Amino acid sequence: MNRKRIVVLGATGSIGESAQKVARDIPERMEIVGLAAHRSGAKLAQQANELRPEAVCIVDETKLVELRAGLNYSPRILVGESGLSEIATLAAADMVLVAVVGTGGLRPALAAIAAGKDLAVASKEILVMAGEIVMREAARQNVRVLPVDSEHNAIFQCLVGRVQGSGFRIQDSSAETRTLNPEPCDTIRRLILTASGGPFRETPAKDFPAITPEQALRHPTWNMGPKISIDSATLFNKGLEMIEARWLFNVAMARVEVVIHPQSIVHSMVEFTDGSVLAQLSHSDMCFPIQYAVTWPERVPNSLAPLDFGKLRQLDFATPRYDDFPALRLARHAGETGGTLPAVLNAANEVAVAAFLEKRIPFPGIWRLVEEVMNRHRSVADAALDAILAADQWARAEAADLVRAN
Repeated sequence: MNRKRIVVLGATGSIGESAQKVARDIPERMEIVGLAAHRSGAKLAQQANELRPEAVCIVDETKLVELRAGLNYSPRILVGESGLSEIATLAAADMVLVAVVGTGGLRPALAAIAAGKDLAVASKEILVMAGEIVMREAARQNVRVLPVDSEHNAIFQCLVGRVQGSGFRIQDSSAETRTLNPEPCDTIRRLILTASGGPFRETPAKDFPAITPEQALRHPTWNMGPKISIDSATLFNKGLEMIEARWLFNVAMARVEVVIHPQSIVHSMVEFTDGSVLAQLSHSDMCFPIQYAVTWPERVPNSLAPLDFGKLRQLDFATPRYDDFPALRLARHAGETGGTLPAVLNAANEVAVAAFLEKRIPFPGIWRLVEEVMNRHRSVADAALDAILAADQWARAEAADLVRAN
């Protein structure tokens, strides 16, 4: 029985907590050996006391005293951004689950790859900013990049048995590495990401300027942090996922589409050139994709609730309102252009979301600010990591200036 040893980056967030639920549910298949958090020292200590990982990391050094005070055993304690990269290379780990909000997970992810660790990716910013670099390094180190976002995990499940750009591999009974049965990319017509539509999918555009942060944080399906909740309300979350899918599955942006599906039961679909469509369905619980990323290529029983099709009643689908929600158009443009532009889109959006939550710009101002920053940027093609990080910093400064001038 293959028991995976996991380091969780972003342990105190919703994905990190779901990962710990999975570890409790299938302890014979998953052991958490490292936990990292940004600044929730007391909560990290509480988690560590239960799970007893060999190492913990707190990024915000001012919370170190809080962490130490809460621990009732003596794990290895790491601190700061360097500590985050160090715990990502923990010798005992087989896989690193990256669930860090924003861009902070990029360097630890690359460090994990360099150390030969498989990645389970829940932080879409990693692949949005530097998808080409991450996937190239993963191929070079012969490690797997497994998606944890429910939409990408669903596509992955629909494509199991097919080789894509992420180079998925499987261990056969003789423990020799073999490639999965090939399915050329040209047999895929579309990757179809589903979106709940957020809290404003039926709200007239004329009412958008009056939307408050409190209203935007009320997601109808998922319980998420503030940043992701606002991204779901603007559909930037789905736009970022389009770029993420482009790199994970090595398909052109033109083949990645979005459909509104309010029930969030169908998590994504793949349409093949013969017109056949494969879909993955489950309840809206992040434990499902986390478990599959950990136990793949096997499926194991758990305590999660199965679907009762007699109670579903109906599944609705609709075309997104592209004119009213410009995020999808902006993301497609960034993904098609490539280079440093996706990093600029991502960084400008982070600044815009923070400004909206602080009530410094209106809800539609998020899209306007991102588009203006993108228009001011000269994208660098085939960018190295330093150029991508420089573009990220430039975009943040440019967006902050625009907020101040607002």
